[in-house]
Amino acid sequence: MTRTIVLWCPDWPVTALATEQRLDPGSPIAVIDRGTVFACSERAREEGVRRGLRVREAQARCPGLIVAPCDPALDARIFEPVVTAVEDLVPGVQVLRPGTCVLRARGPARFYGGEDRAAEALLFCLESLGIATARIGIADGPFAAEQAARTSGAARVRVVEPGTSAEFLAPFPVSVLDDPSLITLLRRLGIHTLGAFARLPALDVLGRFGQAGAQAHALASGQDFRRVVPRTPPAHFDVGIDFEPPLDRIDSLAFGVRATVDEFLERLSDAGLVCTELGVEIRTDKGEESSRTWQHPRWFTAADIVDRVRWQLGGSEGLSSPVNRVHLIPERVDSAGNHEAGLWGGGPDESIHHGLSRVQGVLGHEAVTTAAVAGGRSLKDREVFAAWGDRIPADRIPVSAAAGRTWPGSLPPPAPASVFAEPLPVTVLGRNGTPVDVDERGMLTDEPVVFSPGGRPQQIESWAGPWPVEERWWDKDAARHFNRFQVVAADGMAWLLVLESSSWWAEARYD
Repeated sequence: MTRTIVLWCPDWPVTALATEQRLDPGSPIAVIDRGTVFACSERAREEGVRRGLRVREAQARCPGLIVAPCDPALDARIFEPVVTAVEDLVPGVQVLRPGTCVLRARGPARFYGGEDRAAEALLFCLESLGIATARIGIADGPFAAEQAARTSGAARVRVVEPGTSAEFLAPFPVSVLDDPSLITLLRRLGIHTLGAFARLPALDVLGRFGQAGAQAHALASGQDFRRVVPRTPPAHFDVGIDFEPPLDRIDSLAFGVRATVDEFLERLSDAGLVCTELGVEIRTDKGEESSRTWQHPRWFTAADIVDRVRWQLGGSEGLSSPVNRVHLIPERVDSAGNHEAGLWGGGPDESIHHGLSRVQGVLGHEAVTTAAVAGGRSLKDREVFAAWGDRIPADRIPVSAAAGRTWPGSLPPPAPASVFAEPLPVTVLGRNGTPVDVDERGMLTDEPVVFSPGGRPQQIESWAGPWPVEERWWDKDAARHFNRFQVVAADGMAWLLVLESSSWWAEARYD
């Protein structure tokens, strides 16, 4: 078995959230996953908050509780500098999960003169990063070492002597095993501790619980033969450039970053990669920061990146102060082989992309847009436009019909061919020549006979409706109630009409 060091940072999701949002770590904080508490701060635990509580119950116990959704990407991103610092001190780090990592104990113990001194060096390293609650466990195998770290208490370091992992693990409950179905079954059989589970014959456990049960039985018996697999540190492709003195002209900045952009693309090219999503961070000499993520329909060239920097600088009201740093981060990369041109070139798609990019480069980022259909009840709400190269917002894309979920109250197919940017005011008259309306019971006050689009009266050949739509009825300020109609005029043209607050509007036309 491998002598192992486990470095554990308690409540890491809370620490990551507090670091990202600059919250006081001593505040009552809870991270929520699927409606229950996933992690909470020490102050929240003092108020009675526990992992697994429903959000409402946790807030009832602690009225001042700060609640935020669980974000694994944030946890990993904030933990990355910690892993990098540990790797600088002790190479060969394996990350079990954000907040917990594993190292071989042999090398650090020899270098620092013992396992205790190696643990002290690691704790000192983390304290320099502002992590004062980290704990370390050292034992035979990662499983026993992690349990030692979690039970180290105020000492923050617990060392299990070689060959004694089975005795150390015996009092632990079976709930420390990472297998909920096995834990439930063991409890039903009256087995509540790892020691009781370890006393069962190994062959009987294999026959009754299968391979997963046999592996858990080996861990409970202190026989953890898993090796520490050091991670391969990711290559850093991001680049930055500092300007001294700071620059206050956009054209000067665009010219100044060109050499850095070439270096950035050269690093990616040497690794056989292209950038499809780019992060640009700009900082001024007054400490102001501008950060934005840019997408590209294909992959970024040097001219594309320079354009994005220029657009970001000129996108708001202009530069409030001179810029002293520009940082380029490849948020998403892809293999260059996936973007190679075909034998005969890209054909029409390549020409279209080249033309749209040229227009966008001259007129600006928002000058060229692409359209998509999103969810919504009114046709105008379903129109979504995004700048060429940007993705349509994920919250605006409707769930596919194949999933069996549709937008309640939406217009059924077929959809109208022409949707007006602004609804056209129209008049609908009944048999007695008065405007048609809908009463409180949702019934028409008269049968529609005359329809006047653009002030030209026409006879209504046929009509259908009303179909009432009520939005946000629970919010008095944002509530909206209207009725839809479909009419066919004497010239054969079909229209989609909306009646709202006794006013008629033409929303679309069936060409």
